[in-house]
Amino acid sequence: MIDFNDVSIHFGTQDVLRGASFRVNAGERVGLVGPNGSGKSTIFHLINGEMSTAGGTVSLEGKPRIGHLHQQLHPYDEHDSLLAYAMRAMPRLEFLEQAILDIEEQLTDSSIVHRPSSVDKDRLLKQLGEYQTEFEHLGGYDIETRVKMALGGLGFKETDFARKFTEFSGGWQMRAELVRTLVMQPDILLLDEPSNYLDLPAVEWIQRFLNDYQGTLMLISHDRYLLRSLCTTILEIDAFTITRYNGGLDFYLRERQQRYKTLLAAKENQDRLRDQIQRFIDTFRYTASKAAQVQSRVKQLEKLEEIVVPRQASEAGYLRLPEVKVRAGECVLRLDGAGFSYDDANWVFRNVSFDVGRGDRIALVGYNGMGKTTLSRLLAGWRTPTEGKVVFGYNVTPGYVSQEFAETIPADQSLFRVLKNADDRMTDNDVRTLLGSFSFSGDDAFKPCGVLSGGEKIRLAFARLYAQRPNLLILDEPTTHLDLNGRRALETALQSYDGTLVVVSHDVEFVRAVATRIIAIDPDGVRPFNGNYDDYKSSIRLTSTRVDSHRLESKPSTPVDLNRLKSTKVESDRRSSRDLRKERAEERAKKYPRTGDLKRRIAAAEERITALETEQAQLTETLSANADGTDFAAINRRLAIIQTELATVNTLWEQAASELQILEAD
Repeated sequence: MIDFNDVSIHFGTQDVLRGASFRVNAGERVGLVGPNGSGKSTIFHLINGEMSTAGGTVSLEGKPRIGHLHQQLHPYDEHDSLLAYAMRAMPRLEFLEQAILDIEEQLTDSSIVHRPSSVDKDRLLKQLGEYQTEFEHLGGYDIETRVKMALGGLGFKETDFARKFTEFSGGWQMRAELVRTLVMQPDILLLDEPSNYLDLPAVEWIQRFLNDYQGTLMLISHDRYLLRSLCTTILEIDAFTITRYNGGLDFYLRERQQRYKTLLAAKENQDRLRDQIQRFIDTFRYTASKAAQVQSRVKQLEKLEEIVVPRQASEAGYLRLPEVKVRAGECVLRLDGAGFSYDDANWVFRNVSFDVGRGDRIALVGYNGMGKTTLSRLLAGWRTPTEGKVVFGYNVTPGYVSQEFAETIPADQSLFRVLKNADDRMTDNDVRTLLGSFSFSGDDAFKPCGVLSGGEKIRLAFARLYAQRPNLLILDEPTTHLDLNGRRALETALQSYDGTLVVVSHDVEFVRAVATRIIAIDPDGVRPFNGNYDDYKSSIRLTSTRVDSHRLESKPSTPVDLNRLKSTKVESDRRSSRDLRKERAEERAKKYPRTGDLKRRIAAAEERITALETEQAQLTETLSANADGTDFAAINRRLAIIQTELATVNTLWEQAASELQILEAD
């Protein structure tokens, strides 16, 4: 259990939290959401003991093992291999392994000088047993297997395991950091934006991995796919406080809007009351006969607690796209045998041919390093193919938003100059008006682009698109610096965009929302697929099943003896049926431990729900009786605790029951 009680924290004069309180129960799966800079990562630092509070307390039950994915790497030796770096997740395991080896060496030493006495031997054997038990409990005997599986799931090849860690790019190094965090099997797992450096296949792998995690999960993410599929509770960090929502992402989004409306109405009422009180004070401040009433109003004004409307809920979407003024031809662009190489020796891809039609909404998907960004640059005309050609259709005006902001927008240029260069026909007033419509006001127009935050860079990139008015949009990871509101606003804008769209994104929900056609890039090449992302995934699963079936059925071609075939058919059928029953029995045996565990969890949850509901009914009856000596405040506090615990236990029951239903259906 993690308990925050009246916690305040600030950096200099900037408040981050003011009297924030919340509780995370053991085994809960919690998503942390809120605007950038609201203090989400700070909460993780407090839990992990890396930061202290300015007021209030943070307490953890027992001594849990904590796994914390930071946004920076652990120290490493320059000679570390990828596998060695990833396996150093738990220093305790390294200590235990060396201690076990040392004791075994002492016990097997045949020299008279170092041979232990019988007393020492008993002590060493006891110590060895304790170390081996702890080593096994921490997963030491299978850690290498788990590390290799996790590295493979996140896109590393087996040949990468022995490569030096320093040879990998920053993004791939962060994947190894994620593996370190996952394989240590912590009691509390703190993940800070784990999908930032991942591609779509890796995001889906980590979702499957975390679905099986049994500890307490706290996840900071703007990725709705991960939040929706993994989290059953949401903590919103905004307006210097923390609000708990006892439901998943969709529940949070609904309730947040309702809460925002309620808070807004309450704030409007409070502001009117403040104005009335202040007018009375100002009117009668120097009237002797009203002095007592004025003082009373002053105290009333001081006691009014300010109602703060969360910024996350009140921010409107700010991303807009221009209406397409110039209609392109039926074929927007065509790739004909295109290939690209940076050194004329190692090819990113070759022999790529496909058409992009007017109105197509295409997503480029695949592992990082396969060439998605390179292909998007070719489609935008920012690079020339090494071989083959890229042909633009009639009246095509491309607009490109690069993953690397400085690649398309110089860091030393002002915002004003960026838009002016996009369309020199715009007047100065037009430029200022356009910047204002994307939330850049006043002197913001003359700031250099290099000082902009991630969200501001995205806004400027789309303001420039608005000035260019393209009819072909190529967007490379446009959601990277956007929060939940920004991503939804971008989706809405793209869904109403009437031009042609090509996107690269690792956001599953975003790709589902905007793409109607998929181009997959993998080691087998570049393959267009006519269908949305869910159709594409279904096709991949179906193809994989067919390949596996083909491998099972395919045998060396030999002459067939029909008479012998007939005579053995019955026996073959019996054997097939027997094998099938055996396979099913083995599958049930594998699932039984998990099924039994789920049934025990369901029974325990139902027993706890019954006990809580019984206590709730008794306390409600006591309140209704209104007897003398009843401690109404204590009963109401207990009822509030019961209500919170009931919501938590019900959620845990639903999770276990749903998982059991799926297992039994399978």
